[in-house]
Amino acid sequence: MSDLPLVTAFDWVPDFAKGLVRDLRVRWAFEEIGAPYATELLDARTPRPEPYLARQPFDQVPAFREGDLDIFETGAILLYLGERDDRLLPLETHARWTAISWLFAALNSVEPFVTRVTTYDLFHNDKAWMPDAREAAVGLCLKRLQRLSDALDGKDWLAGSFSVADIAMVTVLNNLRHTGLVAEYPALAAYQARGEARPAYKRALDAQYADFTPETV
Repeated sequence: MSDLPLVTAFDWVPDFAKGLVRDLRVRWAFEEIGAPYATELLDARTPRPEPYLARQPFDQVPAFREGDLDIFETGAILLYLGERDDRLLPLETHARWTAISWLFAALNSVEPFVTRVTTYDLFHNDKAWMPDAREAAVGLCLKRLQRLSDALDGKDWLAGSFSVADIAMVTVLNNLRHTGLVAEYPALAAYQARGEARPAYKRALDAQYADFTPETV
């Protein structure tokens, strides 16, 4: 077993999910600070073994292990890494808590509304009730995107300097890539593009793709 920090990930996902699995957030954080990590690849198509549920009670990825410390949930993992490096979380009190607030906001105030839209699109597109349900979900999602766009208010990043808050928020917005919703807010689209243009993001994305096993016939 590697002595490096360990991040769990999947060895295969459907094409629509590539680049969206949440281990990308943790990989991105490591790439931003140039710190090495190892991956433990799991089969997304089969239940995870019981010992894994002790580390990740919801049977998801990523889980994180460093030494005898286990952490689950990407927000917690990002906060842990940010506490150790001010390139991920500012030291100044106001900026630090602004970043932490936006980290929570990405996962609690934005992602659930994004997820509802994507769930309808990807898993319920053939249901007769879907169009009306989706319309309502899109309306709620757009209100959140408008609030986020307003909050950016000319800033490059949510807390002044780039932080774990931006890692979380950009990857949340990426889930809408099959829609035109983010593009309705030019400031938000530019913000997302800035995140995706960072070399560390590109390295993290490449690393995630490299871990996927090619589909066999």
